[in-house]
Amino acid sequence: MTTSEARTRTAVTTRLDRLVHEVRETVARCLPPDRTAHLVGERLAPHLGAADLLTGRQCEGDPGHYRQHVLHAEPDGSFSIVSLVWLPGQRTTVHDHVSWCVTGVHTGREHERRYALVPGDDGPRLVATRDVVNEQGEVCGFAPPGDIHRVWNAGEDKAISLHVYGADITRLGSSVRRVYEPPAGER
Repeated sequence: MTTSEARTRTAVTTRLDRLVHEVRETVARCLPPDRTAHLVGERLAPHLGAADLLTGRQCEGDPGHYRQHVLHAEPDGSFSIVSLVWLPGQRTTVHDHVSWCVTGVHTGREHERRYALVPGDDGPRLVATRDVVNEQGEVCGFAPPGDIHRVWNAGEDKAISLHVYGADITRLGSSVRRVYEPPAGER
């Protein structure tokens, strides 16, 4: 699918259009990435859980892996908004990002494990630093460096989250900068 097809195939609800406008205004302030992520999170939070935010199609999962629906890619490449649909047991790789990122749980809950690279005798190694359960309505934001994590749905029901990235992922193909091998004992 081309970038223009991705933009034109996405149905936009009135609420999603309002969110896009709010994010656009925030990103246009050209603040540092961590500050931008914080302010975008404040704009995203009031929309989470609203029945009129996403269409039924934007809430569809895939039994093989978590599913990403591109909701908006700003024409100037400054941000993208996607919904990620997680069926029970689905997870990401351990990864970091190409830009600042804000995530908010629309329905269900997401589990997240955060990591740090620490010096070791054989070079840097990945160490889990924190496990977080993000409930419906909760928002978190981060900016590289220090944004290594993994996300999964440990529940019995579908979970949906919205992610706002400070880049056009339809042009880049992904928000992931690097994928890491999980520490020993994790799969």
